[in-house]
Amino acid sequence: MKYSQVLIGAAAASLASAHATIYNVWVNDVDQGTGNSAAGYIRSPPNNSPIKDITSKDMTCNVNNVAAAKTINVAAGDKISLEWHHNNNSPADDIIDSTHKGPVMVYIAPASSNGEGDVWVKLAEDGYDGSQWAVQKLIANKGKHDFILPSTLADNKYLIRGEIIALHEADSAYSANPGRGAQFYMECVQISVSGGGSTVLPAGVSIPGAYSDTDPGVVFNLYGGFTSYKIPGPAVWNGGSSGTAPKPPTTTPAVPISGQAPGKAEDPKSTPIATPAPIATSAKSPCKPKTSTDAPKPTKTPCTGKTPTTMATVATPAVSGTSAASGATVALYGQCGGQNYQGPTTCASGSTCTNYNPWYSQCVAA
Repeated sequence: MKYSQVLIGAAAASLASAHATIYNVWVNDVDQGTGNSAAGYIRSPPNNSPIKDITSKDMTCNVNNVAAAKTINVAAGDKISLEWHHNNNSPADDIIDSTHKGPVMVYIAPASSNGEGDVWVKLAEDGYDGSQWAVQKLIANKGKHDFILPSTLADNKYLIRGEIIALHEADSAYSANPGRGAQFYMECVQISVSGGGSTVLPAGVSIPGAYSDTDPGVVFNLYGGFTSYKIPGPAVWNGGSSGTAPKPPTTTPAVPISGQAPGKAEDPKSTPIATPAPIATSAKSPCKPKTSTDAPKPTKTPCTGKTPTTMATVATPAVSGTSAASGATVALYGQCGGQNYQGPTTCASGSTCTNYNPWYSQCVAA
């Protein structure tokens, strides 16, 4: 292998630090404990790689669509929070790389279907509100994305499918250019609903099958001049009655962005999911986790002393055209240039800044 190829591979590997998976689920602001283990309640993949082929069966619940050991007991009308993380569920985790802007969605299907067929109904979605992407809100909220179960939802066991679509390489379809394409992150959480009504899920969509390369929300230039973003997939179900036609999808305005470069392709290698430390739920909430492994019908557990989650708004600083303070140097194999790059451009002694493309230059051995 040529030396230049090794360097390019090293540069790409350094960029593969943005992936995310679901680690925890909260019910009415009560942590249910870590769920992405062999004894957990999430159908978790072995690593945090995205799915890029929208025709793959792995679009359903990722690469490990196998029943988990436990199921979370919830009540109809409960607030559910899916907690996403990059490497682990520690407070210091970066959740997902901030460049991976895009929508966050939640689907539901009967657990008995195993996610197969036209069974997926969209419960929630968040795209772009004119100032922030859903992923930016997710990071600001420490990885949590909240939604409410319909209060009249019929008692049953369900799969909750959380999904992030990262658009930083979505300017081309994966089928046209496997080196690019939108990145899909998803997993399925097992829940058992009690205390509900008679509302059964309406006919849904098939996943894979809900998305197409012709969808403007799947092939989308995040760095070009755009005025709107349409979230792909079906409309959000209103949850009021069985089979009720959902509201038509909305198109949210977006501020035109220009002068930025397309995102860089990532190394296909991914980070294995770390084995998280046990969570002391008593320190976070006076309520105990409501997980079970038993088949009997669950009952709603009252909870007091709930601590509400606060959404924080993070202001995005304006990008200036100046570089980092003079005197700073870039370590060997570090980035030293590229369109819109704002860091230092002087390489450490014994290395030189080499340009690979208009958006990326790297310090390599002289």
